[in-house]
Amino acid sequence: MKCPYCGEIDNKVIDSRLSKDGNVVRRRRECIICERRFTTYEQIEEIPIMIVKKDGRREVFNREKVASGIKKACEKRNISINAIEEFLDNLEQDLKETGEKEIPSSTIGEKVISKLHDFDDVAYVRFASVYREFKDVNDFFSELKSLLTEQKTL
Repeated sequence: MKCPYCGEIDNKVIDSRLSKDGNVVRRRRECIICERRFTTYEQIEEIPIMIVKKDGRREVFNREKVASGIKKACEKRNISINAIEEFLDNLEQDLKETGEKEIPSSTIGEKVISKLHDFDDVAYVRFASVYREFKDVNDFFSELKSLLTEQKTL
């Protein structure tokens, strides 16, 4: 780390502290040459996750875009915002842990649809109608029939 006063790169760390959330390290340093002190902050450089859309376009993962779709599907249903936020946190963490730089949008869609299936059948069908691009009432009916069949086997 270069000293902001004299430009020398020789310095020593005299104190290190974590931030409250633990994502940043604050370091007090002292220049070996001019003996002046300065502060640096260290944090992880996050590489953005790129989403590959159905048409081949690529865009940066946008948590709010996913949240918006889930919230619309869950509107007026008995699903807490905390449960949705927890799912979004887990989803984002799962995507980062894959180590992949590009993830197909279908991967995210399937994770969301699977979770909504666990949360609430109505929210699931609402999301599925958009995600799976239902063309008409027959598509809705087919999805509802498979849901009812699944519930009878449980």
